[in-house]
Amino acid sequence: MSYSIGEVSEATGIPISTLRYYDREGFFPAMERKGGGIRIFSDMEIGAIKTVECLKTSGLSIKEIKQFMQWCKEGDTSLQQRLDMFYEQLHETAAQMETLQDTMNMIKYKCWYYETALALENEQAARDVPDEQIPGEILQYRNEHFAH
Repeated sequence: MSYSIGEVSEATGIPISTLRYYDREGFFPAMERKGGGIRIFSDMEIGAIKTVECLKTSGLSIKEIKQFMQWCKEGDTSLQQRLDMFYEQLHETAAQMETLQDTMNMIKYKCWYYETALALENEQAARDVPDEQIPGEILQYRNEHFAH
């Protein structure tokens, strides 16, 4: 299949200007063009876009993504570097997820805390709720992160 830049932008949610930037950075080395230099995206470019966006989301810089793309052009001689990079990003992403989970647990705790304070019409009363009346997940978070 082939797609126009507008179709790719609409399907991926990536602005046309960003797709043009990716092209200038060399992320689509085999992309075809038709008259007037109009870009024709194939499934191969769509796959490259998904990989670039994944790597960006995992924290790699454009410079690091360019290095990855260069390794791809080199072929089999760079397989180990690419594998190592993805394992490093796997570990980075796991650490990011752990941080986000801790953040979400804090938010859940604070939601429970303020809902309870509002229901009891007193913040001190929320602090004094007996452990056995606190939902397990909330109690565990409180015990791990707050001194009583």
